This record gives sequence, structure tokens and C-alpha cells, in this order.
Amino acid sequence: MALFDLPLDQLRSYRSASVEPEDFDAFWAKTLQGAREHELDARFEPVETHLTSVKVYDVTFAGFGGHPVKGWLTLPAGADTPRPAVVEFIGYGGGRGLPHTHLLWASAGFAHFVMDTRGQGSAWGGGGGTPDPVGSSPAYPGFMTRGVDEPEGYYYRRVFTDGVRAVEAARSHPLVDASRTAAVGSSQGGGIAIAVGGLVPDLAAIAPDVPFLCDFPRATTLTDRDPYREIGNYLKTHRGRTEQVRRTLSYFDGVHFAARGRAPALFSAALEDQTCPPSTVFAAFNAWPHDDKEIEVYEFNDHEGGGPYQEAAKLSWLPSRL
Repeated sequence: MALFDLPLDQLRSYRSASVEPEDFDAFWAKTLQGAREHELDARFEPVETHLTSVKVYDVTFAGFGGHPVKGWLTLPAGADTPRPAVVEFIGYGGGRGLPHTHLLWASAGFAHFVMDTRGQGSAWGGGGGTPDPVGSSPAYPGFMTRGVDEPEGYYYRRVFTDGVRAVEAARSHPLVDASRTAAVGSSQGGGIAIAVGGLVPDLAAIAPDVPFLCDFPRATTLTDRDPYREIGNYLKTHRGRTEQVRRTLSYFDGVHFAARGRAPALFSAALEDQTCPPSTVFAAFNAWPHDDKEIEVYEFNDHEGGGPYQEAAKLSWLPSRL
């Protein structure tokens, strides 16, 4: 696929037309307050992995609604003092998988916390183990339209809240330095990282790659590739609900979370990415107010983005921020 979005010089100044709800902050403050009425109850059970360079814990903590959410915590073997932490979120349809697939950050000396995504984990990878016990009104297959009639019931209200609680769970472990915590992720995981970056004011850094869930007004009308197309297919059937759906999505748009970011940030975008078009990524990046921010651009890549090259970029960039 050749370039299909704005030229790079226009991307660097592009701003989203997404309209922020007047009660955006109040909505999320109430949401997180409700989640914190439940004990975090973070439990870390050692796992035998036959790996000698790391030690792994099977994690369970209380997310949105007090619902149990799974994760992995991986530490360098022999770690006996608190380590800076990387909290990672997973791409669309995937789950936390198996522990041996998450070795990069612990190998670099960090504590690494991977959050399972509720209701997902059945499309690729090694699977997930976190159900979503909340039902929804009729939805298009996938997750983008579950509860989309109103923000209070929307699927990503639960997921983003789980993300905040995942940071709290990671920080609760005695071998994690709570003052040096970063949020990372690719695609959906990058979108969750941006949301968490806007909701957790004292993160040390974030690093979202080709992030999803940003600039819904443009994304849903620019690309016909899933998952964004799920929203168009829903509206194709539920005629007349466009404004209602747009209102709901405005509470979950990464552009609005980005505007509240207080940490250094390293983004990445791919100029041939039809899944998360580059203009939607730049919309969030350009809204991020911190002076210490960078974006890696991969001119001839689709949604795979920088892949191992971006991993190398993060390994170089992150240590000085933590």
C-alpha cells in the first residue's frame, strides 16, 4: 500500500477535530473513584517457567468493578532491590500469552508487568485468561461497539480503568520502584498506554507504538480496515445513531487523554499504516504537551511499524527517563 494519508510535513502540524466532552475529567474521576472503592487485592504467585535469567509471577488484581484481571510480573533473576518498571498493554485481540514470550524488558534490568485485556486473548498469541463479566447492548462482532450507546457502559471504560489499576498493582510489589514507572504498548496497547498516561499523573514515561483508539472522527471515516471499521458497520445497521456513538467515543479518544500527559513520551507511526492511520497517531502526539517528546516515523511500513527497530529505539530512550 502506497502512502494514503497526509504528507509528513502536514502530519507534524495536524490537529484532531475530535470535540472533548465538557465533563471529561469528571467522568474519569468518578470512574476511577468507583474502581478504587474495591480493594486492589494484588496477588503475585511464583510460576515455574524453566527460565534461569528471570523470575515470573502470575498476577491477579481487582480492575473495573472489582473484577479480577490477570497479568504477568517478570523480574531479573536475583533482583533484590526495587527496579524501574515497564507496564505493558496488549494489542487488539491478544492476551497476556505465556511468560517466556515477554523477556525483553526484564532482560534489560526492568521489572516488567504485562496486563491481560479483559474479554480478549483469543485472536492471536498464547491466549488470555481474563473474562469481561459485563454484558452490553447489541454490538458488531469485536469489541469496538460493545456498550457504545453510552459512555458509562462502553467496553473501553472498563479496559482503561483496568490499565490504571494495573499500574497500581505493579507499583504495589516490593521489588518495583513506584517512582520510576513507564507505560508502553503497541496498537490497542499503545492506545491504552496513552489513556493511562492521561489518567496517572506521575508516570515517568510512556512509549506508545502505532497507537489505536486515537482521533475517532478521522479514523472511522478514513480507513475501512478493522477494528475501526467495526464502528462503521455498526452504524451501517443502526442508522441514525451517529451522533450518539460519536459522543460516547469522545470520552475514550486518545487525543483527549494525550492533552493531559505529564510524562516524557516516545511515539512511533508508520506512514502506510491503514489500521491506525498516521494522522490519527500524530493527532495524539501533537496534543501531548510535555516538552520531552519524540516520534519515530517508518515511511514504508504498515501496521507492523518499526518492529524490532522500534524496540531498539525504546531500549535506548527509556533508561534515561527512568
